[in-house]
Amino acid sequence: MENYRYKRIFIVVADSMGTGYMKDAKDFGDEGANTLVHIGEKMPNGLNVPTLNSLGLGDLDPIKGTSVVSHPNSFIAKANEVSKGKDTMTGHWEIMGINTQVPFKTFTDTGFPDELIKELEEKTGHKVIGNCAASGTEIIERLGEQQCKDGSMIVYTSSDSVLQIAAHEEIFGLDELYRCCEIAREICMKPEWMVGRVIARPYVGTDKTNFKRVTGHRHDLALRPSQKTVMNVLEDNGFMTSCVGKIGDIFDQYGVVKTQKTVSNEDGMDKTIQEAKEHDFTGICFVNLVEFDSEYGHRRDPIGYGECIERFDKRVKELLPCLKDDDLLIITADHGNDPTWTGTDHTREKIPLIMYSKSINGGGYLKERSSFADIGATILKNFHIKKPDYLLGEPIEELLA
Repeated sequence: MENYRYKRIFIVVADSMGTGYMKDAKDFGDEGANTLVHIGEKMPNGLNVPTLNSLGLGDLDPIKGTSVVSHPNSFIAKANEVSKGKDTMTGHWEIMGINTQVPFKTFTDTGFPDELIKELEEKTGHKVIGNCAASGTEIIERLGEQQCKDGSMIVYTSSDSVLQIAAHEEIFGLDELYRCCEIAREICMKPEWMVGRVIARPYVGTDKTNFKRVTGHRHDLALRPSQKTVMNVLEDNGFMTSCVGKIGDIFDQYGVVKTQKTVSNEDGMDKTIQEAKEHDFTGICFVNLVEFDSEYGHRRDPIGYGECIERFDKRVKELLPCLKDDDLLIITADHGNDPTWTGTDHTREKIPLIMYSKSINGGGYLKERSSFADIGATILKNFHIKKPDYLLGEPIEELLA
């Protein structure tokens, strides 16, 4: 059996939990943003995160509620983004080595072009209503009754490169919703409308007072990465790539050996803890916890976001005893979403790297990394795989010593 420094590597993406604006943040209108620091300032007593604090969170910035402590079993650092964007796909793809230099198109300010909407209506046979940037729960409450009555489709977007279609699961039909999303995916492949993801958003209920999204039947149709990622390289070499949450959809199942959908952060952590307890694999478990971003970041709710981080802290405390001596846990993010910032968009920020293993000795704060892809490069070196030249990233040598 190969002598790997770590047999199982868990990468948990706390979606949008950024740690300070990047040098080029001014180009994105984000100079001054810092998701973690500003959340801490808004919490009445700061962030109550004893587990994350014990792993070194307080080393990143003066985050209210945290402190600088000794953490011999963990390294902590910040990582900068090379890719030109601040969206979900760009961030996750870079973690796995891809350099995205042409940002995906967004339609936050104006909605989708009339030509796109007309083609979508003609090819699906359904009228489009909405066509704006909106919260999914809000737009369903506002337009759901009309959609149920006339068989239309609620089309909306966000600050991500995404076209979302909401329809009543029982009245419109789940299969019909998926069919329409497949058509939208094909339309949005055109260069002038290149959208990163098309998402089916079914909901149930009898009227606007009780409409509820069926998150378990959400279906993402994403662009496939332009090149093979670290996950493909792992899969090609016989290693496990187990994905929890929307990871599989973000990569269009490319390089994904196993995938599990989730309905919440709690569900995501339940499944991650189960993987740690019950599955003896060699490879990675790649997890996305989306509620930081979707429920609190975009809605500019710093208190809700802070409380979400505090709940996550408790689940990390549950996870740590389940890890074996030769396991590695990396807690990170994919971009920022400062809930105190203007607008509802993501923020161009560095991401935290919280790296823990029972076998690490002499942990501490490391210098900033030049790319999110250093995570993927470290994974490949750990498993004695040569990184393809086209992939970004340099290994974090302190983790492999």
